[in-house]
Amino acid sequence: MSDRSLVRFRAVVDGALRHLESRRAEINDLNVFPVADGDTGDNMALTLRACLHELDELASEGRGLIDDIGRSEITERVARAALLGARGNSGVILSQLIRGAAEELISRPGELVDPVLVGAAMARAAQRAYDSVRDPAEGTMLTVMREMAARVATDLAHMPETRLGSDWNPEKQNALIADVLERAIIAGEESVKRGPELLPALKEAGVVDAGGYAVTVIFAGVVAVLRGSEAPALEHHAAPARVARPEHESSTYRYCTNFAVTGSGLDDKRFVPLLEAIGDSVLVVGDAVTLKVHVHTDDPEQATALFAGVGEVSRLDVADMREQVVERDARLEAAQPSDATPVAQCGVLAVVVGAGIREIFEGLGTHTLDGGATLNPSTYELLAGIHEVAAEEVVVLPDSPNVIMAAERAAELADKTVMVVPATSLQAGLAAALVLRPDLSAADNAQAMAQALEELRTGAVAPAAREDPEGRFTIGDAVGFVNDELVAWGAPQETLATVLARLSDGAELITCLAGDGAPLDERAVAELVDGDIELEQSTGGQPSYWWLLSAE
Repeated sequence: MSDRSLVRFRAVVDGALRHLESRRAEINDLNVFPVADGDTGDNMALTLRACLHELDELASEGRGLIDDIGRSEITERVARAALLGARGNSGVILSQLIRGAAEELISRPGELVDPVLVGAAMARAAQRAYDSVRDPAEGTMLTVMREMAARVATDLAHMPETRLGSDWNPEKQNALIADVLERAIIAGEESVKRGPELLPALKEAGVVDAGGYAVTVIFAGVVAVLRGSEAPALEHHAAPARVARPEHESSTYRYCTNFAVTGSGLDDKRFVPLLEAIGDSVLVVGDAVTLKVHVHTDDPEQATALFAGVGEVSRLDVADMREQVVERDARLEAAQPSDATPVAQCGVLAVVVGAGIREIFEGLGTHTLDGGATLNPSTYELLAGIHEVAAEEVVVLPDSPNVIMAAERAAELADKTVMVVPATSLQAGLAAALVLRPDLSAADNAQAMAQALEELRTGAVAPAAREDPEGRFTIGDAVGFVNDELVAWGAPQETLATVLARLSDGAELITCLAGDGAPLDERAVAELVDGDIELEQSTGGQPSYWWLLSAE
């Protein structure tokens, strides 16, 4: 930060993020503590990405010069962005490392960033991170950062040149800092390797700490930018964890829950015991106006309710750790390469019911959430589903009018950009999922999906669940609908024939999804459709509806 623009500072953050991304999947696979949910690389990348976004925001405000902004404002805004963007234990702890370093930079205005200031910032970062954790575990990223800072302090005592004088220039500054950080990385690697001797969960699983390894990867990325060369070589730690379900206290809780609270006079220590009463792995960090909360719990709603009347809850992110553990195990068993796979711009989450329908959606590349027989998942189940979609932005297909409101609430709370397309039936959801373009934004995909739904007509035939007050049908009779309008009732074959006739008008293709207990086989259904119209039949397995139909 010694030139007059943000360019060098941004380059350092970007280099750290890119190097972390290059080993993100490897870091994920090492993740066994405190939960083997395989997301440490993802979470730490999100924190750095938030910092980079904030720097771009500063530049877009037309104040791209450090003199115009001030080092204090820059570091404070980046630290706050890291806090708000953090997710998971590792992401929150990384945000505290960044905040600690920022506090040291703010406390020493006018000083050039040189080895002495870097050493002080690393020491304060390590202390801030330790202070944020109620029961710090040695052998983790906390230990690694502390020992890296200690190595810098030791080296400073023996370095011939530790401060920048009047003859400083950017090249000299970069070289001095890079040399100091490279020696710190060596200490960090040694600390990472000692981790399993300090933390039994790592030794049992046969891995090093994912977060600690990630810290060395981040610093190696910084050195690469400072030198304009390849990053210092780091030993790969890609061996799969031997223990798929390490024993630790969080095995009893399902949801990794993260959210921000903004208000005034906030006291982080007040909420820790309240959160520990409903979960574990509790982190509450921040200041009097902004807190970031992390907790493993079975009841995310109860966690957020603790802050009712205290401040505004936002940036809620809920991840289903049981699903994450299953996915991690499957990934390791398949022995996939450890190189990070590209994350799509946009993905889809569809609420489904029926094994066949789930299979069809997933065959289209759609992430699915089982809505149960009544298609009625909670907001927090939807949030967890959004989190699991491997894309930067998400389109949610509720596939039932009952789900739209909860989906919209989840979209408001989610950390990702989320659009809700009001598909009110499973067959409508399938039509929408077909037009997904992963390379486009959620907004663009939502617009294309909405247009596809305008051109779609839907129908359904189901056994009546109650008697008609007008006496047209009784319980168990077939009832047929077109676009939610009741159009036929009586015997299954005649009712289905009427619905198909209505849908056939002007149609080129009719899709039919057979549900649980459908009383006609595929051949009998085909005989009811005009021979000029193409008919696609699949087994949906959905309850309540014998047939779900759509016409294009």
